[in-house]
Amino acid sequence: MKNFIITLLLLFSAISTVSAQKESDNLKAAAKKFVEAFNADKPEVIFNMFSDVMKKAAPEKTLNPFLASLKSELGPIQKNEFVKYENGGVALYKMTFAKGIRGFNLAVDAAQKIIGLRVIPFEENTTPVIERNTTSMILPFKEEWTVFWGGTTTEQNYHVTTPSQQGAFDLLITDDQGKSYQTNGQTNEDFYVFGKEIIAPAAGEVVLVVDGIKDNKPGDMNPIYVPGNTVIIKTANNEYLFFAHFKQHSIVVNQGQKVAQGEVLGLTGNSGNSSEPHLHFHIQNEEEMSKAIGARAFFAEILVNGELKKDYSPVRGEKIRNK
Repeated sequence: MKNFIITLLLLFSAISTVSAQKESDNLKAAAKKFVEAFNADKPEVIFNMFSDVMKKAAPEKTLNPFLASLKSELGPIQKNEFVKYENGGVALYKMTFAKGIRGFNLAVDAAQKIIGLRVIPFEENTTPVIERNTTSMILPFKEEWTVFWGGTTTEQNYHVTTPSQQGAFDLLITDDQGKSYQTNGQTNEDFYVFGKEIIAPAAGEVVLVVDGIKDNKPGDMNPIYVPGNTVIIKTANNEYLFFAHFKQHSIVVNQGQKVAQGEVLGLTGNSGNSSEPHLHFHIQNEEEMSKAIGARAFFAEILVNGELKKDYSPVRGEKIRNK
C-alpha cells in the first residue's frame, strides 16, 4: 500500500503555535473519533470530520478506498498514542494496528474539524535525551547582550512549547532605555546587534552550514526557511549547538570544519523567520531539528547584570556577558 498523504498548506500555517507539549483536548477528541469510526468501518463519519477545504482536497471517492486498503493491510487500530508536536505544531501519533505500526499526523481547528491528515512510517527515536550541556561553554558573543527570550516558563520563553527549542534563547543588544535600535528601527543597520560577531561557545565540529538567505527588512519575516542562515556545531559530548538568523554571506566556517571555543562563526543578522536582528541559540540532542529534543544551556562563568554567576542558565530580561 502506498503511503496516503493529505497535506494542506493550511495544516502548516493555521496551527503554527501550540499552547503546550501535551495533547490538546480538541486533538484528543478528534483522534478518538477517527479511531472509532475507522474500526467500525464508517468512512462517512471520518469524511464528515473534515473541514470544507479538506473535503475538496480528499473527496470520498479518494478517502474511502484508502481507508479500506489500510484496514485490509493492517487490520483495526488497537492503540493510538500522542507522541509530540512536530515543528509547525502538527501532532504526531504512534498508531498501533493489529498487524503493524504507523505514524499519524493530525491537525484540527477549534471546531475539531480535520484540516490536515497524514499516515506515514513510524520511526522510534532512540537518540538519548540530554537534560543540559556537560561541555563547558562560554556565551556565543563578546560584548554585553540582553536575553529577550530565555528561561523555563512560557512567560520567560515562548520556545518552551517546541520540543527541539525548549531551552532556546533569543539574544540581542539593548541600550539604557531598553531599546534594541538607535533611531527608528527601520533598517537592520539601525539595530545595535546587527553585524556583531557570533563565536563558538565550545569546541566541536561544524555539521551544518546554511548561508545565502537574504536578511529581512525589520518587521518582515521569512517563514519558508525559519532558521535563516544557520550553523550547527556538534561537541565531543554529542550536544548539537544550533545558531540561527546569521547575516547573509557572513558565515566564515564550513561543514566538517573543527572549531575552537571562541572562534568566530559569522555575524548576527535578520534572516529567516525573524522580525528584527538577533541571535537564536539552543542545544538539542541530534542534528535534525524536526526530530530533536532540546536541552537547557548552562554557561561556565558569566556576568549577569554585573554579578558573577557560575554554571548559570540566564533568563528573560538579564544582561549577560562573558567574564
